Amino acid sequence: MFTGIIEELGEVVAVETAADSARLSLRGPLVMQGVVHGASIAVDGVCLTVADEQPDGPVFTADVMAETLTRSTLGGLRPGDRVNLERAAPVAGRLDGHLVQGHVDGVGRIVAREPGERWETVRVGLPPALARYVVEKGSVAVDGTSLTVTGVSPVGDPEPTFAVGLVPTTLELTTLGRKQVGDRVNLEVDVLAKYVERLLSARELTDREGAA
Repeated sequence: MFTGIIEELGEVVAVETAADSARLSLRGPLVMQGVVHGASIAVDGVCLTVADEQPDGPVFTADVMAETLTRSTLGGLRPGDRVNLERAAPVAGRLDGHLVQGHVDGVGRIVAREPGERWETVRVGLPPALARYVVEKGSVAVDGTSLTVTGVSPVGDPEPTFAVGLVPTTLELTTLGRKQVGDRVNLEVDVLAKYVERLLSARELTDREGAA
């Protein structure tokens, strides 16, 4: 489990591709502190398992299966790319962002950036199937970064979007300060919304069966 508070901007060192998987080597001096084989690190919001670590590097490697490559932006990473890194949250730690699983729900695309005096409003397009989980003043993870939704497009919009505000710290310390219009981003909606929908659907089904 993660909080969506990015700890470090890492760098892709190498990408080894296979028929149905890839192995990423990533540099991250901060997140490598205390990391051991089998630890979890979120890379642009995708929970990956450390397969090998080189503390003197400091570089770690992680294997990525085809499902993850297909459903996230990790399949497009190349050496030299910068990525958001976050270690798994300690049980006794503060929850400064929101509950982030590191399980990407879909890929969105930046459709607009509106600079302010010291901050920016960024509008992101998302798959229609995810739009119902994103609400104004709710939480969403974009490339693993916990953000508050400042606006959403009307219900039923065939090309739904949502807006988030990026403060100077987010612009400086995450990849979102470098992303341009048209760039793809990983999206994870609030897991609580998905559970609520599932529970309500099960209750409606039970009620219908009871009335039959």
